[in-house]
Amino acid sequence: MDEPGITTVTSRSSQPAPWYAVWTHSNCEQRVHEQLVQKGLYAFLPKVEVWSRRRGVRRLVPAPMFPGYLFLRHAMDKRAYLEVRKARGLVSILGERWDRLSAIPDAEIEPIEKVAAAGCRVLPFPYLKVGQRARIASGPLAGVEGILLDTKADRGLIVLSVHLLQRSIAVTLDGTEVVPA
Repeated sequence: MDEPGITTVTSRSSQPAPWYAVWTHSNCEQRVHEQLVQKGLYAFLPKVEVWSRRRGVRRLVPAPMFPGYLFLRHAMDKRAYLEVRKARGLVSILGERWDRLSAIPDAEIEPIEKVAAAGCRVLPFPYLKVGQRARIASGPLAGVEGILLDTKADRGLIVLSVHLLQRSIAVTLDGTEVVPA
């Protein structure tokens, strides 16, 4: 079912095609993925198992690892871009315009592919950078804001300051409790 002129994974220079992030409407990730695969494109929709309660029964169900997004590896020219845009449920391919799409480095996608293939337990984690203002979302310090000083897989170090006194304290807590302020 390949469209004429649509290449699958590699570009004309035999270099691997870049990865792109495809933004979808809410809960349309699987629909868009299936449509792109039917067109012969290499689409990657990483999933995780999450608990769901339906009719009073709790069970594990697959859900997108990055809700609202999937990844596409394809050499993108105007025709390919327009073909991808025809997918129902697709909002856009991230980038300024069709000839200035934002490519994702292989080094960022490869670990996600390995984690998805291994079926490891994955927890959502807020995207925070050291030095960014952060807020504690849960626990006894819920609502407290400060500057994120350090992040590790199991903990975060947040600095709380009293500017008038020019003094600060640092609090170590579970990294999953910290969200962007």
